[in-house]
Amino acid sequence: MNKMVKKSEMVSFATGLTRPSRDEAEAAVRTLIRWAGDDPDREGLAGTPDRVLRAYAEWFGGYGEDPAALLGRTFGESGGYEGMVVLRDIRFVSHCEHHMAPVFGRAHLGYLPRGGRVVGTSKLARLVGLYARRLQIQERLTAQIADALDTALRPEGVAVVLEASHACMATRGVREPGARMVTGRMLGAFRDRPGTRAEFLAAVGLGGRGDAAAGNVFG
Repeated sequence: MNKMVKKSEMVSFATGLTRPSRDEAEAAVRTLIRWAGDDPDREGLAGTPDRVLRAYAEWFGGYGEDPAALLGRTFGESGGYEGMVVLRDIRFVSHCEHHMAPVFGRAHLGYLPRGGRVVGTSKLARLVGLYARRLQIQERLTAQIADALDTALRPEGVAVVLEASHACMATRGVREPGARMVTGRMLGAFRDRPGTRAEFLAAVGLGGRGDAAAGNVFG
């Protein structure tokens, strides 16, 4: 049993790559501490390599999860409901793949069921977390969430909007802590029907700009 657990921990589901051993990873953290100019053996830092690895296991746990399995169970007993399903303000933390700095954001998801089939509400939030817990750029994160929903549910349409602040931009370089990036992906009815798209944007608090403006940004 221990060998099976160890093997699953050493292989990334998302990439198929074999991970380095824990000893190798801790040695890498110690090297970075020395590169930063401090002593990895002093009292306050002696346990840092272990703590960093435990934190990484949480922050990047999405590499070990399968989105298809997560969304594999749907429900047809929705009373024939075919209206818009929207879940807004899903908080997430990701990490920028260029600097490995945190990205703090919220996601808004919507879909139009086909044939009355819906997915559990918590699965939508978990899907965001699954992809967020990988090294990311916001544009790809947005597309991955939307495409996974579209593939699993085959709905009439999917809408995903992400709003996020990036620590790599807030704490270095241009140092703009108040800037937020907004990305969106509209599929099916949300792309093709301006009224449906506007209804979704209004539901998540991004409306009021008119159909044409919404189409320019999220079409």
